[in-house]
Amino acid sequence: MAEIAIFFKRPHYTLFNKLRTPIRSNSLVLRLQPDEGLSLSVMTKDAGPGGFRLNESTLDMSFYEGLDDGQGAPDSYERLLMDVIRGDQTLFMRRDEVEVAWQWIDPIIESWVSSGEPPEPYDSGSSGPAGAVELIAETGRRWRDMSL
Repeated sequence: MAEIAIFFKRPHYTLFNKLRTPIRSNSLVLRLQPDEGLSLSVMTKDAGPGGFRLNESTLDMSFYEGLDDGQGAPDSYERLLMDVIRGDQTLFMRRDEVEVAWQWIDPIIESWVSSGEPPEPYDSGSSGPAGAVELIAETGRRWRDMSL
């Protein structure tokens, strides 16, 4: 699974002091694969009488939901191979883009080789290596739980 999750800052204060529901951060999640789409979660006021109550509302949209013909969406590699067959270069990097990408990544690889310390391994399907959790914890933050 690959996605980008953006968590917006929580308000520093609330207009209503007697809220029973904790205010969670609004979030925007861009799903890159396997189910391309996006979801937006926001705290909203419940409609109707009975006081001021907040509820988390989610807008969830899959890019292929409206296009599904019963066969499901093609996976990433299937789509890429079909683009190769059709000669469509839209999803492919140009030569100069590839060269710039390697200029960016080569110093990282050289650092691993010169230090003798390879990247920390982790189990497939997990949230990553323990070192990544420790690194971000130093800033008082945490990684998003990918099992959600």
